[in-house]
Amino acid sequence: GKEIKTDGDSFMVSFASVSAAVECAVTLQRAFAEYSESAEEPIVVRMGLNAGEPIEEEGPDGRSDLFGATVILASRIAAKAEGGEILVADTVRGLCSGKGFLFSDRGEFVAKGFEEPVRVYEVRWRE
Repeated sequence: GKEIKTDGDSFMVSFASVSAAVECAVTLQRAFAEYSESAEEPIVVRMGLNAGEPIEEEGPDGRSDLFGATVILASRIAAKAEGGEILVADTVRGLCSGKGFLFSDRGEFVAKGFEEPVRVYEVRWRE
């Protein structure tokens, strides 16, 4: 993936494929969990993934930035996750069909700024 920007302790990363994004999220969660088993201060991260066509603009520093509903919804989905969870939009789950990932239905919610409910799924990454 490509790091787009950081904001406080959050990261926005863009991927060429949905399965690569989910694989990266799973790899990161497993690494954080392994580290945290013996750490004095565990690292617990929540993640939210969405797929779509964001608006891309070049920022004043010459780096690309992403905007729009796709990005906003990913942020809203991440906010619904608990520490150690990866939540994804139904779009992500559908695009990952047949790729070997396991998902649990977490139901629908209406994200702030959106009219239609979105169904989210938890990626089951723990073995």
